[in-house]
Amino acid sequence: MKKVTLFLMMALTFTLVVGCASTSDVENLQSQVNSLNTSVNQASASAANAQTMAANAAAKAEAAETAANRAAELSQETNDRLDRKFKGSMMK
Repeated sequence: MKKVTLFLMMALTFTLVVGCASTSDVENLQSQVNSLNTSVNQASASAANAQTMAANAAAKAEAAETAANRAAELSQETNDRLDRKFKGSMMK
């Protein structure tokens, strides 16, 4: 019986403590939740912006690589032409 009484007293105490939240406590909690939502939204927007910037950077890097490869090909072609021309003029 003592255990039941102790349990009931603890439950009653817990109920009273939990039930004593004031309007200002609830408003404060709501303010914190709103602030957290704002922070989450800002972080999401920043992440989306970073993703877009990364995709743009990757596209530019790919274009630069393509241009560099083409420049290397043209340089090699020019060198080959000059070598052929030089060897041709040496044989004369």
